[in-house]
Amino acid sequence: MTREEKWKKDEEAIQALVKAHDGVVKTSELYTLGIDYRRIQSFVDWGVLLRVKNGYYTLQEEKLSEDEMVFRLFGEDGVLTMESALYVYGYLAVKPSEYQIAVDKNTSKSRFHLNYPFVHPYYSEPKVLTLGVTQTAFGGGVMKIYDKERLMCDCLKYEDRMEREDLKRALRGYLSDSTKDISKLLNYAKERKVLNKVQNRIGVWL
Repeated sequence: MTREEKWKKDEEAIQALVKAHDGVVKTSELYTLGIDYRRIQSFVDWGVLLRVKNGYYTLQEEKLSEDEMVFRLFGEDGVLTMESALYVYGYLAVKPSEYQIAVDKNTSKSRFHLNYPFVHPYYSEPKVLTLGVTQTAFGGGVMKIYDKERLMCDCLKYEDRMEREDLKRALRGYLSDSTKDISKLLNYAKERKVLNKVQNRIGVWL
């Protein structure tokens, strides 16, 4: 087999592997093809592979959207929260510049060392992480997201991490939402220890 034939064979094998793994593969998975790290780097240099982050690759031709990339990297265990969830619910009109994802506190921090997209993790205790989780269509799949009531509690709990105008828009959006559940909101507020904030910032408008 000539050098060119070997390259073509490896390229086809890489393409098939990446597509079989929904567009993103680990270095260890590429190794199963008998391709070492130097050869992987050659495929990056020649524009076949695109390095997403340390140890993760996709195909240049895939051109995944940021939402698709986030879903494929964090869709299994991450939960959309804060501004990212507010945008999904239509409470914010402008898409945030980074993705806010809640994960188990024991999750490796290296997962978030991404070249793109920008992802901001919120590390949570396992019990807290699952409180108020529901699902939404996102990035070509179905991803976990906090329901609106849990989300409002978290926005008030972490309001110092938000732009003031975004918080105002979020509160107005929730108050005008015909599907809001105030009883559930108050229950979550007790769990998240923000009952006074909820009563003072939302209750006065009900």
